[in-house]
Amino acid sequence: MSTAANDAEQTAPDPLKQIAAEGAATELRDGMIVGLGSGSTAKLAVNAIAKRVKDGLKIVGIPTSERTSDQARKLGIELSTLGEHPSIDVTIDGADEVERGTLNLIKGGGGNQLREKIVAAATRRLVIVVDESKLVDHLGEHAKVPVEVAQFGWQATALALARLHCTPILRTASDGKPFITDGGNYILDCAFGRIASPESLQHELDSVVGVLEHGLFIGMASLIVVGTRQGVKLLAR
Repeated sequence: MSTAANDAEQTAPDPLKQIAAEGAATELRDGMIVGLGSGSTAKLAVNAIAKRVKDGLKIVGIPTSERTSDQARKLGIELSTLGEHPSIDVTIDGADEVERGTLNLIKGGGGNQLREKIVAAATRRLVIVVDESKLVDHLGEHAKVPVEVAQFGWQATALALARLHCTPILRTASDGKPFITDGGNYILDCAFGRIASPESLQHELDSVVGVLEHGLFIGMASLIVVGTRQGVKLLAR
């Protein structure tokens, strides 16, 4: 079984991710509706956004997780919901892998694929914050694909996923119990290895009964803000 989804948040911030998060925050303008991602990198981005808000930037945030909502509220970021603002100007989030050239993503370390993808799909411009180690030639080289599944019958869903030539591992929390998303679902982390066709795998995952969402974000990212040892690098679609 896997470890808790957010163990990385307990460590000191990665300086490369930090400069990338600060660079992404400069993309925001007054009056924007801004999606706020989940996970350790998104946490840095929310901190950077909060600094700009303190300096006078006026935005409304749409958080993708309860943890992000709590963080943003404490930092003074005005929040709302997709019900009030069904169209988002910019979403800033992290990723586990970014494929060079296509800018396709694997996401899901923060443990809220369903909410993250709903927000991403409602967004005009998805900005992804990473350090240079997350850039790969082919998705799946290092990261597993997180798959959010219904609790009911998850074992049957895992069996169906295994037929796609992976080994689904139930994600667990720090107490050893199954990790539960904000939507009340489980996550199966699936190692496919190098993914020859992310589009084909996306279609296969979408066809599995019990799968609610997954960490393949294909054709969704507009801009990748990469923290490198030489500074911030931008990769645009």
